[in-house]
Amino acid sequence: MKHSRAVRPATGLGTTGVFGFTDTDTDTDTDTDTDTDTTPDHRAQRLGPSALLRARFPWSDEPMRDRLGVLDAEFLDMEDGTAHMHIAGLCTFQDPAPSLGEVTALIASKLHAVPRYRQVVRRVPLDLGRPVWIDDEGFDLSYHVRHTALPQPGGDEELTALMGRLMSQPLDMDRPPWEAWLVDGLADDRWALIFKTHHCMVDGIAGMGMLTAVLSIEPDPDLEPGPSWTATPTPSGAALVADVWVDLVKDATTRVARLPSAILHPLDTSRSLVQLASGFRRLGRSLARSPGDSSSTGIGPHRVWAQSSAGFGDIRTIRAELGGTVNDVVLAAIAGAYRELLLSRGEDPADTVVRVGIPVSMRAPGNEQVTDNEVSAMVADLPVHLADPVDRLQWAKSEMIELKNSHEAEAGAALFSVAEFVPSALVRAGTRLVIAAEHLRPQGILNTIVTNVPGPQFPVFCLGREMLSVVPFVGLSYGVPIVTAVISYNGRFYFGVTGDLGTAPDVGVLADAIGPAIVELRSAALKG
Repeated sequence: MKHSRAVRPATGLGTTGVFGFTDTDTDTDTDTDTDTDTTPDHRAQRLGPSALLRARFPWSDEPMRDRLGVLDAEFLDMEDGTAHMHIAGLCTFQDPAPSLGEVTALIASKLHAVPRYRQVVRRVPLDLGRPVWIDDEGFDLSYHVRHTALPQPGGDEELTALMGRLMSQPLDMDRPPWEAWLVDGLADDRWALIFKTHHCMVDGIAGMGMLTAVLSIEPDPDLEPGPSWTATPTPSGAALVADVWVDLVKDATTRVARLPSAILHPLDTSRSLVQLASGFRRLGRSLARSPGDSSSTGIGPHRVWAQSSAGFGDIRTIRAELGGTVNDVVLAAIAGAYRELLLSRGEDPADTVVRVGIPVSMRAPGNEQVTDNEVSAMVADLPVHLADPVDRLQWAKSEMIELKNSHEAEAGAALFSVAEFVPSALVRAGTRLVIAAEHLRPQGILNTIVTNVPGPQFPVFCLGREMLSVVPFVGLSYGVPIVTAVISYNGRFYFGVTGDLGTAPDVGVLADAIGPAIVELRSAALKG
């Protein structure tokens, strides 16, 4: 579900002025004697509010830094050595495997298209504003692009074990927070690339946009060297503080500019407020109810990971016979897989609540390349108590319709919009306080998360080799020991299931049960 909303362009991905936006002439005075009258106040009157700040500060010629959004900063602050806030993708390809030098050269040739990959996070002094992205003056591509090999026989067991180990290690936040791993030694004459990126840097859809920078739709690789790059000098602390004030003026100006539209269209404004109120009521009920069972538990720093896949054709057949969306079918299948996991543990699904958080993209159409996180979430209880697969699908269809109509996702997005006005220091202190509390007692609102990212439905290539599969990884948070990430590619759905090694080492049972759950639902659909 997508909604139109204003999105700030990310560095290098949009047209911006000196401070990240372009001033407009707001003075209708016919006086044109600007060459002789250059006082700061006069220039500010002619050029708009940001000109006043540029005139007042000696660092006014410095470019505006790209500031992390509220949700981006939350992902950054949630990183604590136990809850690793990175996401990843495991891509397998046909042989022959390239050399590390070839992969490094390919990534180097594409970095101009993804400038964020040469930037680091820097905090504003005293947390007066949210952190910003700045160029890494010591950027070293060889640090980020790495090489490893699987032990024989190089099968799924060895590959998933490698993913678990790599995903158990936090990223170095003193450098651009990403890694790319070339993996040799896969069975069946395959090799792999693993892209690992911090969640403060990208969200799911934008993250796949980064992956496509090194992929092509043509088998012939394009290795034209990118343009030369020189890092922008690291800004001073005073400059970062000045940027905060400019951002405040810009945000206030933008919101004031929207008031006439709200006044001229009172019915639309009232309707939006009513929908938000409904969403807040539903969100409040979801967050107030606690599962109250052992499914929500603490996590440690170590991860296990499992993968599986299913054909898109089976899902199309189910939809044709029983209706619903692709997401409905996927959610029903995952509910069936969770039921199998509970049964394998000797738990009674009828007495167990599995509450799932479902991220929803709030990114405006056409802004898929903007890297900031633009997501909200909906909350539901998976129907693990239902043994019949058709009943689980009917639940998914009705529950998702109800959730969408409740405007719960819009309410969640509105909360983060309100957080834009809260001082950054208070937001960060609140986040750290919540995390400290969850070390003692994990949250009991959610048991798991299921996230679905669309991928290309045609073959893509890397260095002339066809990509055979792509499987996502999403990290864990306190009280959420299992997360399932889904991506579609070239006629198949790929499921990556992350588990905490200490409390959910058996996520392979869940992953292995998703495909059979879809087949079972297809068989039931064809029987009528």
